[in-house]
Amino acid sequence: MGMTIAEKIIAAAAGVDYVKPGDIHTVTLDRMMSNDGTTHLTVDMYRNKLKHPHIADTKKMVFIVDHNVPSDCPKTAASQKKMRDFAKENNIDYWEGKGVCHQVMMEHYVCPGELIFGADSHTCSYGALGAFGTGVGCTDLLYGMVTGKSWVLVPETVKFNLVGKLPEGVYARDLILTIIGTIGANGCNYQVMEFTGEGAKTLSISERMVLCNMAVEAGAKTGIFEPDEKAIEYLEAHGRKPKALFTSDPDAVYAREYTFDLSKIRPVVAKPDFVDNLVPAEEVRGVKIDEAFLGSCNNGRIEDLRVGASIIKGKKVAEKVRFLVVPASQTVYLQALKEGLIDIFMEAGAIVMNPNCSVCWGSCQGVIGENEVLISTGTRNFKGRAGHPSSKVYLGSAATVTASAIKGEIALASDL
Repeated sequence: MGMTIAEKIIAAAAGVDYVKPGDIHTVTLDRMMSNDGTTHLTVDMYRNKLKHPHIADTKKMVFIVDHNVPSDCPKTAASQKKMRDFAKENNIDYWEGKGVCHQVMMEHYVCPGELIFGADSHTCSYGALGAFGTGVGCTDLLYGMVTGKSWVLVPETVKFNLVGKLPEGVYARDLILTIIGTIGANGCNYQVMEFTGEGAKTLSISERMVLCNMAVEAGAKTGIFEPDEKAIEYLEAHGRKPKALFTSDPDAVYAREYTFDLSKIRPVVAKPDFVDNLVPAEEVRGVKIDEAFLGSCNNGRIEDLRVGASIIKGKKVAEKVRFLVVPASQTVYLQALKEGLIDIFMEAGAIVMNPNCSVCWGSCQGVIGENEVLISTGTRNFKGRAGHPSSKVYLGSAATVTASAIKGEIALASDL
C-alpha cells in the first residue's frame, strides 16, 4: 500500500519506511517558528519550569515579531523585549518589522520535504512548497525546542483534484473560500488537504500559499501540494535546495476525494461570522462598509497588490471609508515601491502600512468599532476578530476588497 506526500514526510522524519493514518510516531523536526503572539510564554516556561534548560539546535529555531509591529503598548513592548533578548542570548534567528511570519518563512527558510512546527495556526502555508507545516501550542514548541523532536498522530489525507484554469478576474482566494464553503469549516478536521491535478499545476506558488494557508479554516492539520518545477524555480530564486521531493503513490489511500473545476469558480464572499458562510459576491453587493483591508499572510503578496492597484488606479477610496493596504513582507513592500504600486494606492487615498499582521489580527492597526463593517483579505471573520463584538467582517479577494473600498459598499471589480 502506497503513501501520500504527507505520510512520506512523516515517515522520513520518524526514520521509518512506512506510516499509516492513526499511527503515532516520534519525529525529528526540521524547523520551528514562533512569533510574538506566544513566544514570551515559551520563554517563561523555558526559564522557570525546566530543570536543565537547553536548546537542541538553535539553527532550527526562528523567532519573528509580526503581530503587533511596532509595539502598541508597554505590555507588548515588554513581551517583545523578552523575545528579542532571548533570541540574542541563544543565537536564534530573529526577524522584526520584516513581515508576516509565514511570508518570511517562505521567502527565507521553507524547503520541500521538511516537517515544520510553528506556534501559529497558519503554519500550514508551507505546503505550497511541498513541506509539512502545522501549527502547535507554545508547550509543544518548547518540547521541540529542547529536544529537537515531537510526536505526530499520522492524519488521513483528503484529495482535492483541481481541473481547468481560473477565469480572468477570479482568484485563488475565491477558490479556497469556495472549497471551504463546500466542505464546511469542520470539513477536514485533523486531516491533510492535498491539492493535486492539472488545475493545481496552473497555480503559482503565491496562489498555492493562499490554498494551504486557509486549510486550517477547514479544520485541517495542513494543506500540501506536490513540489514541481514551479517550486524548484522558487527555491532557486531564493537560494535554497529541497530536502526531498515527495509525491503521492498511485496506490496511496485517501479518506475522501473532491473535484473542483477551476473554470467554474466565481467571485465569492464569506459573510459574518463564519468562514464557510459563503455566498456569490453579487448576493452581498451594496452592503455598506466602513473599512477595507488588503493584506495578511493569505493575500498580502505582490500579486495581490498588483490586482488591487490595477483596479484603483486613477480612482479614489470612497468618502468615510478607510482602506488599509499592508504588504506581507518587506520584500513585497520594496517590490511594490519599484513597480509604483504604493504611489497608486496612496494617491487614491489608501493608508499604506508597514509589513505585519495588521487588521487580520485585529489588535494593533485598523481595529473596527461598534457595529462597523469590514471587508477583508484576512483569514478569519468570527465575531470580534477585527474589533468590537458587534462589528461584522466579510472575507473576499483582493479584487473584491479593492472594488468595495472604491464604492463604499461591497462590490465586484466588474461593477466599476
